[in-house]
Amino acid sequence: MVEAVASGDVGKVPRTERGRRTRRALLDAAAAEFAADGFHLASISAITRRAGVALGSFYTYFDSKDAIFRALVSDMSEQVRDHVAPAIRAAADGIDRERAGLESFLGFVREHKEIYRIIDEAEFVDPASFRRHYTTTADRIAQRLREAATRGEVRGDLEEVHAWALMGMNVFLGLRYGVWEEDRGTGEVAGVVADFLRRGLAP
Repeated sequence: MVEAVASGDVGKVPRTERGRRTRRALLDAAAAEFAADGFHLASISAITRRAGVALGSFYTYFDSKDAIFRALVSDMSEQVRDHVAPAIRAAADGIDRERAGLESFLGFVREHKEIYRIIDEAEFVDPASFRRHYTTTADRIAQRLREAATRGEVRGDLEEVHAWALMGMNVFLGLRYGVWEEDRGTGEVAGVVADFLRRGLAP
């Protein structure tokens, strides 16, 4: 019985809980393989061995190594979004939302350092996924800034450029304090940035 159905760039979506677990195992194994060896050296057989899944089962969920890579980039984007969303929702105001989002993101990066190598490789392996990862992230930041401006929590003249600037700052803070070293607390780093934002984005 085929337990997955095609669904665009994310591969084939499982219909059963067992299928969802198998697909999750393949994505996690692919993340580890691509992080360790890069896209070009990684192989489907290495991914399935790491996942503990039969080679033939791979094709129930993904058509190729390129397909699982595309799905992985999308999955990682969604993991970041879902990880930071509760912290952002619980924050007090617009600036605090950006602080909470950054702190949560730094924590995520420390647990998933592989995200940087995989997203960076996407620029060359699958430019559309690379671009989508950043444009959707910037869109979410821009939406938060618009909502905060409506509530009078930040300046009213913020635009797309500001959202991309914030995202760029977060990306490099994640690299420095999440991937390279963990020599400062995530809350401490986010607090410095929040003070910077309050002074620069104040209404």
